[in-house]
Amino acid sequence: MADEAVGAYSVRMMKLRHLLITGALLALSACAAGPTLGPQPPGRDPASAPPSAEVFRAQDFAWSTAVGKGGIDGHVGFSAAGVKYTCKGAGVILTPETLWSRRRMTILYNSPVASALPVDQVRARTPTAPSGDYSAFIRRSTCDGADRFSFSNLPNGAWFVILVAKPLGGKGTDMAIMKRVEVRGGRIVLVEL
Repeated sequence: MADEAVGAYSVRMMKLRHLLITGALLALSACAAGPTLGPQPPGRDPASAPPSAEVFRAQDFAWSTAVGKGGIDGHVGFSAAGVKYTCKGAGVILTPETLWSRRRMTILYNSPVASALPVDQVRARTPTAPSGDYSAFIRRSTCDGADRFSFSNLPNGAWFVILVAKPLGGKGTDMAIMKRVEVRGGRIVLVEL
């Protein structure tokens, strides 16, 4: 009987020890986490935070407003299922690459590099893409009669070329075409879409 009492006492002590250790660990983790609610600490400017893929910040696009010596000369030669496409008269958009715009392209076009998808699919994804007014940083051009377009005075950096191409002869679906292009060394980059 004495052995049973000692055994029960040992079990209770082990449970108590386990409970104390768990309590101490929880208390330490609560201290380490610090406050989670309330305003930003004084002196911390949200604009000085690092670039984000989640939050639109105009300052992340500022590099693209510089006047550079680079450019893009593009041509659309896209075809799908034997149907040739044209961009004649269509607008071409050039969007600067930031973490935020790269994430947006990935959501809209399923790729941050290059894609050609039916326009309806891209439009259907628009509500799930991050929003923000980046229109001040977009550059625009128009496709000529030979399906060519160009951009000039670009600073070095990565850009997304975006346009809508229509099937020649009207048979087929309109396609949203996107391609990432890097301008380096003030050179003209040739792009085939």
